[in-house]
This record gives sequence, structure tokens and C-alpha cells, in this order.
Amino acid sequence: LPTRSGSSLEPKECGMEPSAVPEEEEMPLTAASGPAGCQLFGYVGIEAVLDQMKIKTMKTGFEFNIMVVGQSGLGKSTMVNTLFKSKVSRKASQPGQEERIPKTVQLQSVTHVIEEKGVKMKLTVTDTPGFGDQINNENCWDPIIKYINEQYERYLREEILITRKRKIPDTRVHGCVYFIPPTGHWLRPLDLEFMRRLSKIVNVVPVIAKADTLTLEERAEFKQRVRPGPRGSSGVPRVPCQPQLKPCVPQIQEDLKTHAISVYPQEDFDQDPDDRLLNDRIREKIPFAVVGADQEHQVNGKRVLGRKTKWGIIEVENPAHCEFPLLRDLLIRSHLQDLKDITHNVHYESYRVRRLNESNRP
Repeated sequence: LPTRSGSSLEPKECGMEPSAVPEEEEMPLTAASGPAGCQLFGYVGIEAVLDQMKIKTMKTGFEFNIMVVGQSGLGKSTMVNTLFKSKVSRKASQPGQEERIPKTVQLQSVTHVIEEKGVKMKLTVTDTPGFGDQINNENCWDPIIKYINEQYERYLREEILITRKRKIPDTRVHGCVYFIPPTGHWLRPLDLEFMRRLSKIVNVVPVIAKADTLTLEERAEFKQRVRPGPRGSSGVPRVPCQPQLKPCVPQIQEDLKTHAISVYPQEDFDQDPDDRLLNDRIREKIPFAVVGADQEHQVNGKRVLGRKTKWGIIEVENPAHCEFPLLRDLLIRSHLQDLKDITHNVHYESYRVRRLNESNRP
């Protein structure tokens, strides 16, 4: 009879030594052990889970919520229509009527279901008419912050229910595109203060609106411009930075770092080295100089989206004309899921922790 350890009494009584079986032979399904993982001898079908996820996503669809912020007349609605190549933005007014500027910031949301190659996306576009249009724009960001936190609160209330839905409706803002006026000068205090406050609770992507009003030289200067230094005793402005001592830093990016503004994609959330290389190239181009257009024109026998001027046609999807393709790739083609992940794992999580701490406080 075998003992508790599994050995037999018969070999011990006969003086025979048990045969030593290599440990590798006892595990016929593996060729390697340890942190390196296991190598299978044949096809199992683990990769089919990707097809299962794809089929499930195509059936259920997904949600994406985007907010556009900027002064009136910067082409926010046109830019959103250009991004998704459809009329998804709000209709401000009837044809032939002038749009009145609201006295306060108002938020208007429009939801559409977009389908492409069997994939359904529930898109919600939130516009902020009245932002930055007043003489006194003090605290004009408060309604926007309140709206974003309300969406977090709505999701939190559904999440903490004892009996909750299998799929909680997601109305949280996944990305906020902030439109900078194409002045060719510095960022305004309103721009800096808005991005400083909003970058802590939402993914902010700054863009230079209507970049076709600037020449290529003016556009590069707007990004690379350095603030003038203090004047010397002779009244001549000092050179802010000299090439032989310190390279000039792009002014807009320098302003963002000086005011601790972390726009998307944030450096702190780059976990993979390949992602860091890709995001570094994106951060070098921020803010994107974009042009929006919702009309097609004939160029070299092809129909392209663009704006027709007396000098020619500005092709929206031509990287030589504007940086709209970079913005589209960031928001839709390469980082859409990452925008949603950071919203859920970072911004919403910080709000959830703060709210639960407040509720547990005596």
C-alpha cells in the first residue's frame, strides 16, 4: 500500500531504489517554466478571444463623449462635423437668423449614433456657447466644471447601488478640445486659467482654431514665440534666450509647463516605452493648428474636404496645409480608447475617492 507521501513499501523491502523521473517529463504540456511563461505544443485557440471581443463590441457598440470649448466664431461646430464627416454638431440657429451670444455660459449636448463598417458609436457632443464672449469672463469656467463633475456624480450614483445595471450609461466627458484664437501672440490669461483648472478633471486637447488665417511662418512663430525679456537700462529688450547658451523653447508649451498644465497625452501616464515615443511626437506638435471644412471640392480629379479661397483650396486632410489629420488620429484612430481609460481610471477615480471620503467624514 502506498504511504501518505506516495512512495511504495515494496521497493524499500527489496532494497531497490526508485527510478528518478526528471521534473520536465512530468509536465508534458510545457517546455519552459518560470516568469518566461509556457510554450504550447499545439494550437489551443486563445487568440480567438480577440474575435469574441470584437463581435461583442460590434453588437453592443460603445460610447464616446467630447466637449468643445472656445469663443464664438472659431469654427467649433464645423470642426466636429469635419472630424466625424457628418452633421453631428448642434444647429445654432435657423438659416438667415443671427445667433445671439448668451449672457452666461450655456451647455448644449447633442447625441447621435454613428455606424461605420458594423461598429456603432453613441457620440455625444457638448458645446459651450457664451464662453469667453463677454467683457468680464471671470469664473466663466465654473459651469463647465460643474457639468463635468455632475457626469461623474451621475456615474458614481449608479455604480454604488446595491442592484445596479449591467452596463452603466456613460455620460462622462472623455475629451475636451479647447480652441485657441489664431491671434499669433501669446496665450491669454483666460486660456491659461481654463486649461489649468480643467486639466485636473478632464483630458484637455488644445488646438489653434482657423489656422488658415495664419501663414505657415506665422503659425510656426505662434508656437515657437518666446516672450520678450525685461528691458535693460538702455530701454532695449534683453534677448530672452541665446542659441549658444540655451535653445529657445516653444512658448505655448513653455507656458503650459510654467503653469503646471498637463494636457493630453499626459507624460505621467505613459507606461509603455513605445507609447512614450509616440506620445512624445504628439506633444511636440501641441497645440495642433487645425482647419475645419464641411464642403467638398475638386482637386486634381479627386473630391477632398477643404476651404476655397481666392488663393486656392485649403485641403483639410492634407498634412502640408494643416494639422487636422494629427488631431483626428489622436481623438479617433489611435487614442480613443486611451481617452476613455484615463477618464475612468484617473479623473473619475480621483473624483470617486474624494466623494467617498467626504461622505465618510463625520
